[in-house]
Amino acid sequence: FDLNQNFHSYLPFEEFLMRLTKPTLFTNMPVTCEDRDLPGKHLGLFYCQHVWALFMCVVPCLCVNIFLGETFSSYISVHNDSSQVVKDILVKADLQTSSQRLNLSASNNAVTELKPESCVDDVIHHEVKEIGTHILVCAVSYTTQAGEKLYFRKFFKFQVSFKLVLASNVFLEAQIQNITTSSMFMEKVSLEPSMMYNIAELNTVETEDEGTSTFGKMSYLQPMDTRQYLYCLKPKPEFAEKAGIIKGVTVIGKLDIVWKTNLGERGRLQTSQLQRMAPGYGDVRLSLEMIPDTVNLEEPFDITCKITNCSERTMDLVLEMCNTCSIHWCGVSGRQLGKVSPSASLALPLKLLSSVQGLQSISGLRLTDSFLKRTYEYDDIAQVCVVCPYMSRES
Repeated sequence: FDLNQNFHSYLPFEEFLMRLTKPTLFTNMPVTCEDRDLPGKHLGLFYCQHVWALFMCVVPCLCVNIFLGETFSSYISVHNDSSQVVKDILVKADLQTSSQRLNLSASNNAVTELKPESCVDDVIHHEVKEIGTHILVCAVSYTTQAGEKLYFRKFFKFQVSFKLVLASNVFLEAQIQNITTSSMFMEKVSLEPSMMYNIAELNTVETEDEGTSTFGKMSYLQPMDTRQYLYCLKPKPEFAEKAGIIKGVTVIGKLDIVWKTNLGERGRLQTSQLQRMAPGYGDVRLSLEMIPDTVNLEEPFDITCKITNCSERTMDLVLEMCNTCSIHWCGVSGRQLGKVSPSASLALPLKLLSSVQGLQSISGLRLTDSFLKRTYEYDDIAQVCVVCPYMSRES
């Protein structure tokens, strides 16, 4: 068939999408002069009476960035380019992310009919909560005059990135950077601590009357500027004993950041739970509870170890004892210790002997989590002085 003659009978619609974006204010540097110059005060008076001469409204291009925490708004229009009346027009807009598919259509009801040169419009809004690639899927179904049901889709891809770059270290220091090309007003930056901690913000300077912000009265963050926010986390009294030992990974809390753009549009970003790694602990901490100061050569002696699950999951631990050149373990290697819940501990009595005199390092213990097949090795657990009881004091 002739494609030019039959094109509209098969695809009578033209669909376009436009992102609803706010204009940005462009400051035009005015030409000024002093009172003694030829124009005198007339030029300054002109600028005061005509404020529009100082600002221009610049419409942004379509390829603008979309940032996490902002509201994505789009205008969808489906236009009937044919000379026929079509019926039962249904426009559906879905947003596909890496983890989910969301229906953004304001209404799921079909339009009864659409005359030539008419259009169906819809405005969608979505608060962006994920970074990465987003695909807006616009689907249109309709029925022709001949009763034929047709359907087509269009895809619009865009990227979502961070507007604020965040890095955190314990005490806790949070660095926030504005990576956009426009300034923003930092309305709120706060740390919501976990149930274990009390929080003290260290971002104000205390005076006689009241505290003033370390960033001054104007809380604006210019493009590419960075601020450091500092917080002090103190364990609550009921968790003070645990806070020192229990966590290899300790949940601190989450940051809540609220900002406004240059036209007052608000954005918000709440991080996931921030965590800190206690140095040297890892997922399983092994500490020594009891060991004699001096032991006899080639005679068994007892020690007691404490094993603490510092992870957020339950472990099923297996103990292996590996002999070294000087230390020999007594007992069965590869025995099951059983399940250990998060933050729980168990006491482990062990027996060993040394075949070498002098100051010896106790090493050779290995723990394996049978759930995840992870192995944790412990060397230089402690040192013990080994003496020979058969030697006289003179020798």
